[in-house]
Amino acid sequence: MRVFKFGGASVSNVERIKQVAEILKQEANDELLIVISAMGKTTNALEKVAENFYMGKKEDALQLFNQVKQQHLTISKYLLVKEWLSCEQLLNNFFTEVEWLLHDKPVREYDYYYDQIVCVGEMLSTAIVSAYLNESGISNKWIDVRDIIRTDDNFRDANIDWAFTIQQVQQLLPPLYQKSKIVITQGFVGATDENESTTLGREGSDYTAAVFANIMGAGSLTIWKDVVGVMNADPKQFPEARLIPELNYVEVIEMAYYGAQVIHPKTIKPLQNKGIPLYVKSFLDPLLPGTVIHEGVVKKLPPIIVIKENQVMIQLSSKDFSFVGEKPVGILYHLFEELALKPTITQNGAISFTCSMDDRPEKIQQLAHQASEIFDVTVEKGLKLLTIRHYEPTLLEKLTENHKIVLQQQTPETVQVLMR
Repeated sequence: MRVFKFGGASVSNVERIKQVAEILKQEANDELLIVISAMGKTTNALEKVAENFYMGKKEDALQLFNQVKQQHLTISKYLLVKEWLSCEQLLNNFFTEVEWLLHDKPVREYDYYYDQIVCVGEMLSTAIVSAYLNESGISNKWIDVRDIIRTDDNFRDANIDWAFTIQQVQQLLPPLYQKSKIVITQGFVGATDENESTTLGREGSDYTAAVFANIMGAGSLTIWKDVVGVMNADPKQFPEARLIPELNYVEVIEMAYYGAQVIHPKTIKPLQNKGIPLYVKSFLDPLLPGTVIHEGVVKKLPPIIVIKENQVMIQLSSKDFSFVGEKPVGILYHLFEELALKPTITQNGAISFTCSMDDRPEKIQQLAHQASEIFDVTVEKGLKLLTIRHYEPTLLEKLTENHKIVLQQQTPETVQVLMR
């Protein structure tokens, strides 16, 4: 059996949902578990609903949610005939789930309400896709992932209870596969033991797919995207970027660590634990080979380029010329954790500590204020961080010309340059 994951772009409109069906028609002989994200920009739209609700703007929240409703009803009407009534009933159940909440007043933290509202995007998309596939002769069973993936109550970045989740997978999925070779469920979402919806954080849908692949001992996981595979640079920044046909788990984790928009490290770990290969393929052209990621050795990789804009450099110097040792640096890292800030590059000197990070103005200001109690602090904004893995000196020279380098680090494999 295999696991497929379709992202929001692949189910964003009628034509693309039909393309998903065409892909699945070619895979009809295998057992598949299919994980699907919310349609297109639905998550962003539902975030605005949650924000307005939490600010006490009930009518605005209801109006914004009505737009989400109408979008999904319109798409389902274009796609469905025989399955329309049953799909509409399921959609209405999810609409009611959110509207019931929106008529209340917020009394808990924002992250709780975020999860209760935003998770509905995945419910709506999967209900429509499942109904359309059944109508198209691609038999499948739909299941609510909140009945399977148990989490703690760390809303917006919930942690999975693996023991309970394994038990649910083993109990609930085999009966479905006795009726159909395809089971459809949602990514990004789970539930607490009190049946409160949770979300799994950044790239949660990819992670969900990897969790299922791990528990079910899948032969592979395929993530279908609107790109031809993993590229050695962002094609929007580098038109000459080229496909990397083969990578290993470690290389992908390294790329993600430096900011490449590839596969999140937490998605890789469940696959790595069981040696399950990951394919990244284009749903726009399924015949293209894409990229395969596995645990083997991969040689002769091209330079992999990652650029992060809007970087802030923070320089912290000892006030009394004493060494910046373990204790002051430990305090700094505690502040990073407290403020949920992640340095993108760090450099330690005898009496100074320098780092860069994404510009999040309020948190940067708070960090500088708190750090100023033990350090002299200077902040410089508007910088760019260039990372090249498997770098070549000529390429580094080309990409840094006309820039002033303010910080540089390099190993035999990787060079990082912070520049203005």
